[in-house]
Amino acid sequence: MAVALPMRLALALALPLSAAWGQAAPPAASLSLGDAARLAARQNAAVVAARYRADQADARITQRRADLLPTVSAFALENGRTLNTATFGIDFPTPPGQQPVFDPAGQVEGPVNTFDMRGRFSQPVFDAGAMGQVRSARAAAEASDFDADAAADQAAAIAASAYVRAARADAQLGARIADSSLAEDLLRVAREQLRAGVGVGLDVTRAQSQLAAIRSQLITARNDRGRARLELLRTLGLPLDTRLVLTDSLAALRLDEAPPAEDDAIAQALRARADLHSVDAQLEAVERQTGAVRAERLPTISAFGDYGTIGKNGGGNLLGTYNWGVQLSLPIFDGLRREGRIEEQTALHREIDVRRRDLREQASVEVRTALLDLASAREAVSAARERVTLAEQEVSQASERFRAGVAGNADVFTASLSLNAARTQVVDALAAFQTARIALARAEGGARELR
Repeated sequence: MAVALPMRLALALALPLSAAWGQAAPPAASLSLGDAARLAARQNAAVVAARYRADQADARITQRRADLLPTVSAFALENGRTLNTATFGIDFPTPPGQQPVFDPAGQVEGPVNTFDMRGRFSQPVFDAGAMGQVRSARAAAEASDFDADAAADQAAAIAASAYVRAARADAQLGARIADSSLAEDLLRVAREQLRAGVGVGLDVTRAQSQLAAIRSQLITARNDRGRARLELLRTLGLPLDTRLVLTDSLAALRLDEAPPAEDDAIAQALRARADLHSVDAQLEAVERQTGAVRAERLPTISAFGDYGTIGKNGGGNLLGTYNWGVQLSLPIFDGLRREGRIEEQTALHREIDVRRRDLREQASVEVRTALLDLASAREAVSAARERVTLAEQEVSQASERFRAGVAGNADVFTASLSLNAARTQVVDALAAFQTARIALARAEGGARELR
């Protein structure tokens, strides 16, 4: 009974807490590495916010386009007024001997009540500045779309990395369960030899100490697994009580794909990365904005008109009146405001151009770094697997000597510690390889195409 207890503990630690206590577990959701990347690219909070910013930029196009479209309005006015004739400022001469039309000292006339109802219409015919503003808004909206794509790529890479960390936590938990099984087996052998009179109590104590240490590592591994799952769920934007089933383990993830040539990878990054396209669109938007400001120096032509009826309120006799015209406006001097705006846009263009060059260099560095990490991690995986094989042989040989009674279990524990470290190393190497593969995909602008 004492021998079976640690295995039940290991199994309980390997399961979700609800299942360990006999409670109904929430429905499971199967998820691969590629699924995680694409799910995050769709519904991660940063991506959704970026899409809304792109919608705002599209709305600004409509606002700018309104300056080129006709405007129509209508109003109805009921007006009552009284007038003081002295405020006219006009003398009304009268023939000699006749009374003046108005009292020279002024007199109040009215009230005069009128009703006016009419519609108004205006249409820009030519406005180069407004047309330039529309083109600038379109370029800015395109940049916002690329920003949203860049946010999706980044979210996909972050989710894929979180997936790898969750898979690593699963692998570490599996390694610790395997270590626990080995420690239980050694404890069983030590007790059997002690009962048979061919062993010593020190071997049993060593075995119990080893099992207690493995149990502590098992608890830590289970906690790390839970934390990694929560981080992955948060990255994916899923409810935190979702029970994930990772269909891609670390060992099952791709290790055989040949890395691309460095020049090809850099060319792919410069061609496909959304953040580079975004900064190019920002440069175009600034250039168009500068052109729009310069175009404001050109004359503008617009047409306008209104038609309505006006007459004395309550008189029942409303007369139709209208007003129309074509207006030519020529800006002459605005206090150097336009020149200041052009200088501002020029400085902004230089700033974005500097950022663009730096971003291209950064993309090149990220690709080269990812390729270096990928090659190093591939070699590390091979070396770690070889170490695990040798450690397993060492444990097997030491165990045979211990079971044969020709040696104590000290050599077995030393070998088991080496196997424990080797298993951890191979898990870390596999995780590092997958992390480097994700970093390369992110550097090339293809994180959403991960498999």
